[in-house]
Amino acid sequence: MNNSNQLWETDLKYGSIAAEKRFFFSLSYIDVYDRSIVGYHIGLKCEGVDAARTLEQALWKRKLLEEEIKPVIRTDNGPQFKSRIFQKKCQSLKIEHERIRNRTPNMNAHIEAFHSILEAECLSLYEFQTYAEAYKVVSDFIKFSSQPQLMNSQFGNGVKGERSKGEAFTLDGIEELAKIGIQLREKPKKT
Repeated sequence: MNNSNQLWETDLKYGSIAAEKRFFFSLSYIDVYDRSIVGYHIGLKCEGVDAARTLEQALWKRKLLEEEIKPVIRTDNGPQFKSRIFQKKCQSLKIEHERIRNRTPNMNAHIEAFHSILEAECLSLYEFQTYAEAYKVVSDFIKFSSQPQLMNSQFGNGVKGERSKGEAFTLDGIEELAKIGIQLREKPKKT
């Protein structure tokens, strides 16, 4: 691999909304070469239609929708990626869909690493009260983390980022949430 848009990996991660006692899902596509998140979906469900729509949006964003050569899409064997809707979308877009063998998350290492960072530096640090709050914080985190200089530092390839592991990220978006009355609650520290 010698350039962007040759191989993208995707997977999903779930988070919890404490006050509503339910989960939400975050599905992300990462470009393996440049380590940027090229597309993501955050929702109370994540089905094949969501994975397909997010893939199409990522291709559009990267101006690849009409190109003949598109990235290979690597996934695990989750139901979203085995669904007829996702398979048909890949076929209609003329995309090669590569599924890894069961119990081999190392074959999807780049997206697994990103989701590990998402868990350690975002999801595990906050107790979300509403879906709107979770959506805003996670989408801001993904946008913030996707900046190439930060992703490269988190993967050990570049200049160090300004956050240390386990330290909550700070964004203008969180300050904006506070202005409209959404207060993020840090999860209580385990003793």
